Amino acid sequence: MPTHHETRVVPYTAQQMYDLVADVAAYPKFLPWTAAARIRSRTPIEGGEVMEADLVISFKVFRERFGSRVTLWPSQMKIDTEYLDGPFKYLKSGWSFRDVTGGCEVTFFVDFEFRNAILQGIIGVVFNEAMHRVVRAFEKRAADLYRPVA
Repeated sequence: MPTHHETRVVPYTAQQMYDLVADVAAYPKFLPWTAAARIRSRTPIEGGEVMEADLVISFKVFRERFGSRVTLWPSQMKIDTEYLDGPFKYLKSGWSFRDVTGGCEVTFFVDFEFRNAILQGIIGVVFNEAMHRVVRAFEKRAADLYRPVA
């Protein structure tokens, strides 16, 4: 099913990019097709935190809520996401951040499949462009919030 993997270097620190992606509640402010976000719970774990969150995705005539478990690993600069409930058969995604000369290397992957064959078909047609738009939305948000690394 649709998968996307991308690595980019952006002119911000790993900490800044980690903080931006970890702020799930802010996604409706800048992320395409994200109509709402709600944090269900936050639980500290050794080395990090587990957050359960709901996102409402709105695309054309479809509006779906889904829940996910977001595991934040601040010392490793990683964020892992697992699907809990909603319109998918499955969903896994992950982010990692690493400081490099001139900024941060950001690696993102997502793998998912919708239960609804019609929605899966629609997404299949525009999937790669949609994932590029998502990554660009995070980059634009970083540009709005942070000054580039000198």
